[in-house]
Amino acid sequence: MKSYTALLFLPVFMLPAEAADIENGDDLHFENCTGCHQESIYTREDRNVDSKERLGLQVRFCKDTLELAWFDEDVDDVAAFLNQKYYHFQD
Repeated sequence: MKSYTALLFLPVFMLPAEAADIENGDDLHFENCTGCHQESIYTREDRNVDSKERLGLQVRFCKDTLELAWFDEDVDDVAAFLNQKYYHFQD
């Protein structure tokens, strides 16, 4: 007889990572970033951000420079919002 005990735990390991909150990212971006950044900074051809990782680093840099009291999840939310709206980087 086969043991199916391992199958009971399989779904736990298959759960996706918690998705970013795009709406929160949009709100945080509007409240904190639009004073310095216009849409053209995200759409210009010679932009510095060229990957999803670099986008996250840039958002964190801006957060730290402005000394915003954001959690890591907030940085992820803003990066996810920007990626969805402007960059379209794949995982």
